Amino acid sequence: MASVDSFKGFVKKNPILITFVRNNEMTWQKFYEIYDLYGEDSEVWNKYLTTTTKETKKESSNQSFNFSNILNMAKNIDTDKLQDGISSIQKAIGLFGDMLVKDKPEDSSYTPRPIYRKFDD
Repeated sequence: MASVDSFKGFVKKNPILITFVRNNEMTWQKFYEIYDLYGEDSEVWNKYLTTTTKETKKESSNQSFNFSNILNMAKNIDTDKLQDGISSIQKAIGLFGDMLVKDKPEDSSYTPRPIYRKFDD
């Protein structure tokens, strides 16, 4: 666990690594394996940590939400999982609604027989 915590600290010092993960160029698992094998001071990190100001400006402009970003996010949505999630939320809301709504008394023509009377009286 100590190496995981030190890796988190390394990522906090080098937030440019986040852009590689967001752009699907690398995964956190691969970064962690590199960190675990080579450490912080290896030349392996030069490929990821050296960036020009153009790249950082490009990343900051990508942070803002524009129409193309929204379309890209919509393309990555799995509609089956989304539908399953929506239906489970609807079921949960229905169950909570049923618990909150008090049952209405049913209209019935049944009237209980007085105790002191017999059936044929």
